[in-house]
Amino acid sequence: MIKVGVVGGTGYTGVELLRLLACHPGVELTAITSRGEAGMPVADMFPSLRGRVGLRFVTPQDAALDQCDVVFFATPNGIAMKQAAELVAAGVRVIDLAADFRIRDIAEWQKWYGMEHAAPELVAEAVYGLPEVNREQIRKARVLANPGCYPTAVQLGFLPLIEAGVIDPAHLIADAKSGVSGAGRKAEVHTLFAEAADNFKAYGVSGHRHLPEIRQGLARAAGAEVGLTFVPHLTPMIRGIHATLYGRLTRDVDLQALFEERYANEAFVDVLPAGAHPETRSVRASNICRIAVHRPQGADVVVVLSVIDNLVKGAAGQAVHNMNIMFGLEEALGLDIVPVSP
Repeated sequence: MIKVGVVGGTGYTGVELLRLLACHPGVELTAITSRGEAGMPVADMFPSLRGRVGLRFVTPQDAALDQCDVVFFATPNGIAMKQAAELVAAGVRVIDLAADFRIRDIAEWQKWYGMEHAAPELVAEAVYGLPEVNREQIRKARVLANPGCYPTAVQLGFLPLIEAGVIDPAHLIADAKSGVSGAGRKAEVHTLFAEAADNFKAYGVSGHRHLPEIRQGLARAAGAEVGLTFVPHLTPMIRGIHATLYGRLTRDVDLQALFEERYANEAFVDVLPAGAHPETRSVRASNICRIAVHRPQGADVVVVLSVIDNLVKGAAGQAVHNMNIMFGLEEALGLDIVPVSP
């Protein structure tokens, strides 16, 4: 059994991670940390875990994380980078669900996240955990940077086109919508029910923290810098991301075949039949990304529709998928979940 610790088990991503790990047949949960809730039974805070998780929250100092095989950080940005080096030195593998190790350019990371990086030496060795791209590197990773939710949906939608060289990489558009759980489990006015319900708005148009992460991944696929306009939106739903992606074709290609062939062996990417329109509810609570590709009026613009659950494929589920790869387990172990509907 893989001995697992979770740092930061009180947020939406943390409880989603616990839901998946509690049912994983290859995992033994040994510690779940929270400074503010230390001593409280985890199931008292999250009754959905009654009968599944019998642990109490402990402080990071009392968690004996160095005795774990792997530690997940479901914490705000800036936490994992302060603790990862000590764990790695003790032989523990680290999976960070925040952004501390995602961006290779330290100066760029510091610009977008507004703090000095505490472990730049680990950024150099960290593996970006998008399994559909970096599977072989993930197997050997000591430090794994779990991708963000928007970057997962956007990259999976654009990658087949960029890898095949059939769109202009200088003029890409990603129009993405997210449910309010993407903002985290904290008290903020814009996520109050009376503010978010019955409402729809764009935000971060001048620049969003996920923009450099998406550009970095697409540039790697293109072999050159890409031009990307990324506009996120907040929608009145709890979970889900819908990304509508636009690119200009540079040559004729069978788009449906291109996508089907690219993801033919990927368990968690579902390319829908031609003409389909994926819905966020079709992936709710699952680790699946559903994609459809369109060429409106047969013109030179390709439109890709990509949907994920932001808390699962966009966070906790992808983290568990990465753990499975890192420890040589069957990739879908603990993740073979039918989406919840309605």
